[in-house]
Amino acid sequence: MKLAVVAFGGNALMGKDGKSSYAQQMNKTEQICGKLLGLFDLGYEIVITHGNGPQVGNFLMQQEWLADAIPPMPLDVCNAMTQGQMGYMIEQRLRNTLIEKRMEKSVITFVTQVVVSENDSAFKNPTKFIGPFFDKEESEMLRQEKGWRMKEDSGRGYRRVVPSPMPIDIVEKEEIVKMASKDFVVIACGGGGIPVLRDKKGRLKGVEAVIDKDLVAERLASLVGADTLLLITPVSQVAIFFGTSKQRNLRKMTLKEAKRYLAEGHFPPGSMGPKIDAAIKFLRSGGRRTIITSLEGINAAIRGEAGTEIVQ
Repeated sequence: MKLAVVAFGGNALMGKDGKSSYAQQMNKTEQICGKLLGLFDLGYEIVITHGNGPQVGNFLMQQEWLADAIPPMPLDVCNAMTQGQMGYMIEQRLRNTLIEKRMEKSVITFVTQVVVSENDSAFKNPTKFIGPFFDKEESEMLRQEKGWRMKEDSGRGYRRVVPSPMPIDIVEKEEIVKMASKDFVVIACGGGGIPVLRDKKGRLKGVEAVIDKDLVAERLASLVGADTLLLITPVSQVAIFFGTSKQRNLRKMTLKEAKRYLAEGHFPPGSMGPKIDAAIKFLRSGGRRTIITSLEGINAAIRGEAGTEIVQ
């Protein structure tokens, strides 16, 4: 059996303004599920994970506007709520798509907790973008009125940033492995998982943060013994010297080249950096290949005809 872990961002379900309605998000979810079916035709079983940056950011904003009337929930709870929402959307649309194609597949969604360290430096230096984009004036207003930490996101505007600690362990790992081994299509670790701390007795406690979904996808892929990690992005290929006259798209990279380009600063922490970092970790853990490509290029990339492939 060939097994691929597929990861896509929460932005894949949203419009450019990050304010898509539920119906619009569901429509995009259906489009994604239709694209994933091609992986079955290519002989793959799949495990799905996804981001939730825009969704959890919007949910936090809704809570802020109603905070005087209804006590807001902490960020880890918001992660859990959006993870359940998006898992429901993906599972339902995928089940419907499978029925239409007369394909017999079982699908299951796990509300997943991911262990992080309370000593992680990310808690002192928030870098994870969540929510919609704002202009400079709006950003400053939110900084002053709500105490949010705001940063510019790749020249596209300003967004809120929150801590993004490194994933250490997946609490529900045994259940995920068991279902994946029984040929279930598993949806897990949505939004990077719900970040939790584990004490010396093994007890868990939620913490306010958002874990990068690409780094959790690597942990998930290594955990279930996947041979392929497929990271879906808005761009069709990875590039070095991005946005300059020297920009060069890469069809293939070795592990050694990926490390070098990352060290040289070609892949910013807020965009392509976590994907390359995840690819490196996955290959080091015994994975066969990581593919980074657009939604439209999934099947061609798996066949080796598109995207960027990173190998040993």
